[in-house]
Amino acid sequence: MEVVSRKYSHKDTGWRLFLKTIIARAYPRIIGQQREISWLVFEVVMPMLAVIAYVFVYRALNAPEEYVGFVVMGGAMTAFWMNILWSMSSQLYWEKEQGNLALYIMAPNSMMAILLGMALGGMLATATRAIAVTILGMLMFGVTFTVSSYLQLFTVFMLAMVALYGMGMMMASAFLMFGREAWHMANLAQEPIFLASGFYFPIKSLPFWVAAGASIIPLTLGMDAMRQLIFPTGFQFGFMTVQTEIIILAVLSVVFIVTAKFLLSYVEKIAVREGRITESRR
Repeated sequence: MEVVSRKYSHKDTGWRLFLKTIIARAYPRIIGQQREISWLVFEVVMPMLAVIAYVFVYRALNAPEEYVGFVVMGGAMTAFWMNILWSMSSQLYWEKEQGNLALYIMAPNSMMAILLGMALGGMLATATRAIAVTILGMLMFGVTFTVSSYLQLFTVFMLAMVALYGMGMMMASAFLMFGREAWHMANLAQEPIFLASGFYFPIKSLPFWVAAGASIIPLTLGMDAMRQLIFPTGFQFGFMTVQTEIIILAVLSVVFIVTAKFLLSYVEKIAVREGRITESRR
């Protein structure tokens, strides 16, 4: 037993164990989604209904044609937010309800690696849904994209995803520490977040301080910057310059990931030391 443990600790520790954990947790979700192809149909058709409704409203109001493109892009990006909300933030809470959380706590793996593997495994369906909504929007409404800087577009997207998944890890810890209250608050805040983040309209349309407050959500600035980069007149609807939004997204990425690591470590300590995670003790 001692020889086996030494061999295990020598080969599977640090970044090697971290990467193996991500692959192990992503694998079942990728395979499971291939076995349930019908899920992809519902995940593409249902979001398109909201996109179509907004497009008809904007065209009935004779809004600028760019708004149609904004709606299509917003409908595609909602897939990533829903993946964070349900496939990452809620996951540890669900595992606790099913009795699996104790196994995760006892395992030598990093909780951050487990969450990241779950999220990356769900990104296959997420990316499929986002691409399908974009292609359908282009075909149905004649939306065209003109990228002014591919490098900036790639940078904005990657920083927005890193910050978003860092926020998802933070929310996963909150769900565990606050229990059902956090669950209900997340459900309550879902639609207001769609509104405040400007998924279907330019965030510049909101009052300045409301838009500034909504910028704490990475997708808010990410979508605003991407709209400026893929539409010829997108800069006219921008809340800030692309360069400023890139800097803010980089800061949010660092802050969210560091805070998520701290909160996950705190949750593990509570679970190991006190044998509790969500109970309130006075």
